[in-house]
Amino acid sequence: MAAAAAAAAAGVHEPEVIRDKAAMRAWSRRRRAEGKAVALVPTMGFLHDGHLSLISAAVAAAAGPVAVVVSIYVNPSQFAPTEDLATYPSDFAGDLRKLAATGVVAAVFCPPDLYVRGSAGRPAAAAASGGGVSCLEEAGGHGHEAWIRVERLEKGLCGSSRPVFFRGVATVVAKLFNIVEPDIAVFGKKDYQQWRVICRMVRDLDFAIEIIGSEIVREADGLAMSSRNVHLSHEEREKVKDIEQVKLLTAFSISIVLQSSVSFPSWINLLRGWACLFNKFELPAAVFELTLGEKLDKTEISALRQLNLALSISRSLVNARTTALKGNNHSQKIKDQIAQTLTEADGQVDYVEIVEQESLTPLERIDRPAVICVAAWFGKVRLIDNIEIQTPS
Repeated sequence: MAAAAAAAAAGVHEPEVIRDKAAMRAWSRRRRAEGKAVALVPTMGFLHDGHLSLISAAVAAAAGPVAVVVSIYVNPSQFAPTEDLATYPSDFAGDLRKLAATGVVAAVFCPPDLYVRGSAGRPAAAAASGGGVSCLEEAGGHGHEAWIRVERLEKGLCGSSRPVFFRGVATVVAKLFNIVEPDIAVFGKKDYQQWRVICRMVRDLDFAIEIIGSEIVREADGLAMSSRNVHLSHEEREKVKDIEQVKLLTAFSISIVLQSSVSFPSWINLLRGWACLFNKFELPAAVFELTLGEKLDKTEISALRQLNLALSISRSLVNARTTALKGNNHSQKIKDQIAQTLTEADGQVDYVEIVEQESLTPLERIDRPAVICVAAWFGKVRLIDNIEIQTPS
C-alpha cells in the first residue's frame, strides 16, 4: 500500500502485469467494452527511450480513449542457435519502472512461454524453416508446427543471413495479435524490414489492426537506439561516460595533431573527430595521458575506438542521403561509399542495400521513395540502421 501511495504521489501509474494468455484476452475485451481502443507495443524488454517513443506514438494514434499494452517477451523462434538468445539483455524490474513513469501504460503482458513444447528427444526439422532451425526447435519446441511466412519480403536484407528470423517474428506477432486483440500496434522503423513484413502480414491475413511505423530514436551521439547497444562493451562505455573529460581529451589531441585551434559545434563532433584521428593515425596513448593526468588502459582506448566504429553507420547514412538528394542517385556508387566507410572503420559489412520503401525491391537509381538499409558487425555486436529518402515529386 505504501509503495502504491508513493507512486500515486509521484504521478506514476503502475501498469497491471498479466502473464496468462486468457487473462490478457479478457482484459482487452473489458477495455473495449469500456469504449477504449487497445494499442499494443510489442517488445523484448530491456527498454530504452526508443521503446518509450513507441508508447507515445500509440497514444497519439488513438482518436479517443486508449488502453496501452506493452508486451515483454524474448521470442526464441526468431533466434538461430548461433545467435544471442542466451545473452539478450534483460531488466524486468527496470522495465516496469520505466513503463510506470510514462503514466499511460495500462498493462504489461509478459507470458512465460507462447509455444507448445514437444518431446525433447524429437529431432529438429530443418526443412521446416528453409534449412534453418531456431532456438525454439533446438530446445524441444517441436509441439509448435504452424508458422507464418511473408515469402518475398522476408528474403534479402536481414533475411539473407538470418533465415529463421522473419518466420519467427511474423509468427510471434500474429500470436500476440490473437491474444491481445489490439486495434493499433506500433513498431519502430529501426527494424525496417520487420515493420514492412508485419504490414504485409496484416494486409494479407486481414487483421483488423492499424499498424504504425515509428521513426528511429537515436542516442545523443547519433547511434540508433537498440537493446543490443548494451553489448557495445558496456564496461568500456562506462569508462567514458564523463563527457567533460572526453571533450577536453578530444580538443587537446586534435589540436596537437593539426597544430591548430579546434572549434566544433558540439561535443559529439569533437568525439567523432578525435576517434577518427585516433583510428587513422594510431595516436599513442601518451598524447591523451597528458590531458587526463593518468594512464589510459586498453579498456578506455577500446571504448572510444568501438564507439567510433558504431557511429560510422549513422554517419555514412546521413552522408549518403545528402549525396542522393543532391542528384547523385546511382545506387551502386552510394552503396560502395557506405561499405568503404564501414570497412575503414574496421566494421564487417553484412549488407548495404538501397530499396523501394514498401516493396523492398532493390533500386538501381534513387528515383522514387527509397530506404538505405545497413547491417554490420563491430566486434561481436551486429548493428542495423537505415535512413529513408523522399525524392522530390
